[in-house]
Amino acid sequence: MAEALRLLQFGDSVFPVGAFSFSNGLEMAVQHGVVHDRSTLQEFVRSVTRVAATSDGVALLVAHRAAAAGDLDRIRQADEAVHLRKINEEMRTMSVRMGRKLAEAANRIIGESLLKKRAGETGNAIPMTYPVALGVLFAELKVGEDAAFAAHQYGAASMVLGAAVRLMRVDHLDAQSILFAVNERVPDDYQEVRTAALDDMQGFAPHLDVLAGAHQHTHVRMFMS
Repeated sequence: MAEALRLLQFGDSVFPVGAFSFSNGLEMAVQHGVVHDRSTLQEFVRSVTRVAATSDGVALLVAHRAAAAGDLDRIRQADEAVHLRKINEEMRTMSVRMGRKLAEAANRIIGESLLKKRAGETGNAIPMTYPVALGVLFAELKVGEDAAFAAHQYGAASMVLGAAVRLMRVDHLDAQSILFAVNERVPDDYQEVRTAALDDMQGFAPHLDVLAGAHQHTHVRMFMS
């Protein structure tokens, strides 16, 4: 029961890490007509979660195992792997800002931890990232890696869908129906990446990168990515 409650609290889509400020590329996809109805929205969300699984999700699992072993160097390596694979500046900003906010919140709530030690490092050029911070936090809270991965995937989908109800003609029930459908793929994604190493991380989705790059130069926008 304690594990379930910790998963619900820190994996909640409204946990104060600033996810509401980002659309994960959806804003530009809507503006360019790439996403224009419920069907295309579901396809977009699935693309986002697929990339999240094969890139950030791998780093989360590595960080979770490293935290369980008390291996701070391995946690730094996971952070570096995430940061270097963020091609677009906005996506790097999103990952680093949410990671910092998660660490700050966790420090207030749970106190001393390996995550606090990592966040408090000075003179380290490797920034802390959200998927790594989430993996470390859940490991320290004794939440299993599969549940931690599921929470990360849920968060990636809910971020996009939360933005969708503000950007296009879909209601909250449409969003929840899409979330339910996309979540059914999470177990398969976990089985695919659970044995992957940092060198195996990949997120080939050029349409997402192009949209994110265009968003960076937009003067009027609702979201930060």
